[in-house]
Amino acid sequence: MNPAPSIIVFTTLSGAGYGLLFWLGLLRPLGLVPQDASFGIVALLLALALVTAGLLSSTAHLGRPERAWRALSQWRSSWLSREGVAAVVTYVPAGLLFLALLLGWRGAAALFGLLAAAGAVATVYCTGMIYASLKPIRQWRHPLVVPGYLTLAAFSGAALLAMFGAFWGDGAVPAVIAVLAGAGGFVLKRTYWRAIDTEPPASTPETATGLGALGTVRTLDPPHTETNYLLREMGFRIARKHAARLRLIAQAAGFAAPLVLLLLGLLIGGGAAAVLATLAAVLVLLGLLVERWLMFAEATHTVTLYYPPATAR
Repeated sequence: MNPAPSIIVFTTLSGAGYGLLFWLGLLRPLGLVPQDASFGIVALLLALALVTAGLLSSTAHLGRPERAWRALSQWRSSWLSREGVAAVVTYVPAGLLFLALLLGWRGAAALFGLLAAAGAVATVYCTGMIYASLKPIRQWRHPLVVPGYLTLAAFSGAALLAMFGAFWGDGAVPAVIAVLAGAGGFVLKRTYWRAIDTEPPASTPETATGLGALGTVRTLDPPHTETNYLLREMGFRIARKHAARLRLIAQAAGFAAPLVLLLLGLLIGGGAAAVLATLAAVLVLLGLLVERWLMFAEATHTVTLYYPPATAR
């Protein structure tokens, strides 16, 4: 699949924003992060900024962005519509949480924080299901896709919260959570990559045409002689050597380096912990941009079975 920059930015930024919103709403009532109203307000504003920037960027891939609101009406059958509804609904408790923090309503802040956390999980789950529900793309129709979206959102959100906590002098708990979520995400991604590399395709030219009993099916001529939308969007191919190199970059920048930096920050503490946590959070986002690009670039649509490999690009 052709990796659209708008969708890559959307899934990365909104995932991090919802992850930050989730951990803020969950950990603050438990007293596991700084209780200062200023801490909660700053973290919440960044979460909402990331979510909003991600949602707005997703409309750039639409032919008629001004009609995006119409997708909300199809929530009974469309995961994309459900994602939009969940995203809009989550703004309500998040906005009330901001008001409660601003006015010092502790009890209300705890309640609205938990509701916002629940909305964040629901929205990210719907985002993952948009891709996991697409049967023609075997790399997305995989049981690890939705857990991957949830885990990476939790990882990036915890890393951001650890960064803020370190500046307020108490980021140990979110840093530990980020380390655990990052380690889990690392294992999950390696397992996922191994699976899509080794599992046989769900469809082949033989099964697609029903001529498998006659032997190997080969394409004599492509369906057309010039490129078209199908080839541009669904015939995109990435060389194996490039994919392997980008996977290493994603693992090193998005997982290994941030985990080391967060662990060092836990050991050192003080102002150095804030610097290390900030660097870790930046690397997480950069690494996940690469990971998300690969999520699209390595996906293959069954429609490409009808085109010779040299035709797709």
